[in-house]
Amino acid sequence: MAVYNAQAALPDGQSGPWGEAVTISYDQRDVLLYAVGIGITDLRYIYEAHDEFAVFPTFSIRWGGAGAPVDSAHIPGSPGPLNIDAERYLEVLKPLPRRGTVTVRSCLIGVHPRGKGNGFCEYESIVTDEDGEDCVRMVNGSFRRGVEKLGDIEPFEGAGQTYSQKIAVPDRSPDVETSVTIGANQAHIYRLSGDYNSLHIDPAAAQFGGFETPILHGLCTFGHCAQSLLAGLCDGDHTRFKKIKVRFSSPVFPGDDLKIRAWSDGDGRVVFEGVVADRVVVSNAYFEYA
Repeated sequence: MAVYNAQAALPDGQSGPWGEAVTISYDQRDVLLYAVGIGITDLRYIYEAHDEFAVFPTFSIRWGGAGAPVDSAHIPGSPGPLNIDAERYLEVLKPLPRRGTVTVRSCLIGVHPRGKGNGFCEYESIVTDEDGEDCVRMVNGSFRRGVEKLGDIEPFEGAGQTYSQKIAVPDRSPDVETSVTIGANQAHIYRLSGDYNSLHIDPAAAQFGGFETPILHGLCTFGHCAQSLLAGLCDGDHTRFKKIKVRFSSPVFPGDDLKIRAWSDGDGRVVFEGVVADRVVVSNAYFEYA
């Protein structure tokens, strides 16, 4: 089994160093393809000639962790099908331009053991526009579930910080509830935004990763949550989007009926969960808006 020393890479309670800025350019087609990939039908995000055409607020989520310095001798590494999204946080500081060039700086903030043969790695990222203004702050956590096969990571002592937190939903009927059927080809479309992990399209890769069939990208589920809540609480107005945080508790599959159940948690904030049949697929989640 592979053995790691996370403490050698991260002092307890501290983050690692920030990496060099990564330059990313995107255009109108990238913005449109992402919006279609997360199932949006609101013309403000999928029709470039609309008077209010804008970048959907979670567009940058796929850049999380870009350029973070990682020492593979100290941090568990995993092939694509064994590396899955666990948690995501995104905060909009300033809307992204409809096209252009941004820079992304990232750092490793924590590495922790989660169950037998799993490493949980968390990164923080800041997206900055061409004027030098910060637009988005993100934190992403992923499970490294093996190096050559599931569970072949030797237990290790964790180090650094964690952004993970427990968020319970009330024991009452939700204040807002939405439902959407995930298209049979939704993962095929979403992957064209740049996430080509074979876990989401190749049956053999999915089985290698421990699933019977290909699963939906966690970030596609994330996008569905964000757009459902923005539509249900803010009439789809991207300027009211502030922040969203989720934990992926169980996989979503193409063809599933995804329900988003949300409860008011104060002015401009809801806690929510995503449910498929009797499975909670998104938990420990909240959404904040203006």
